[in-house]
Amino acid sequence: MRNPQNDPLEVHSPERTCILSRLTAPKEELIRLALGPGGEVAPDVRARAPGRGAWIGVGKAELDAAQAKGKLKGALARAFKTSDLKVPADLGERIASALRQTALDRLGMEARSGNLINGADRVETAARAGKVRLLIHAADAGEDGRRKLDQAWRVGGAPPTSLGTGARGLVFPEERTILSMALGRENVVHLALTDPAAARRVGHAIDRWLAFIDPDAGLEGGDAAPGRGSASELDEGIE
Repeated sequence: MRNPQNDPLEVHSPERTCILSRLTAPKEELIRLALGPGGEVAPDVRARAPGRGAWIGVGKAELDAAQAKGKLKGALARAFKTSDLKVPADLGERIASALRQTALDRLGMEARSGNLINGADRVETAARAGKVRLLIHAADAGEDGRRKLDQAWRVGGAPPTSLGTGARGLVFPEERTILSMALGRENVVHLALTDPAAARRVGHAIDRWLAFIDPDAGLEGGDAAPGRGSASELDEGIE
């Protein structure tokens, strides 16, 4: 039996408040910012940096707009309780890059753990057998190949996923070269997660990335990012 303590998505996550929108959500859905020793604000997407943190739940466009208007620095100063901080001009890009790397790292970890398979033939066989929990295509995968595997997944009873309806695989926003490097394998065009918990972990990492770079779009075959919580004064967006 799977131990939920080994799956962070199965453990109740406390809520935090976005310093810009003032909306609350489980902290797993938000992005933590940390203050470095030199006073520079940096992404802490894994929420592991020591000390006080500030949480954001808005997309990159909204973050960039707040920064251009000076609202972001003011909100950060209140969260960190200091005006002696430096906000990088490219903070939004740094966050997006960190979230992208987290998604790629998660794919690599699941591959090394044996929870991920690739190759059109292997994926199709597993999909038709009902063993695929999450199906992913590289951005440059051919349309015919995608349709064939999507159909196989439907035949096998594709389950609903956090990012999609189960009708189609997800089109990952990177091409096969990047996926191959992340997995340490050659020519990764189509891949599938066969473990439910692993599928949730990968889906969550991709969802956080997409929710930040394009909150209204979601991946092809997937839904838009989940909505944020209601406004609250709890936690004041800091930890």
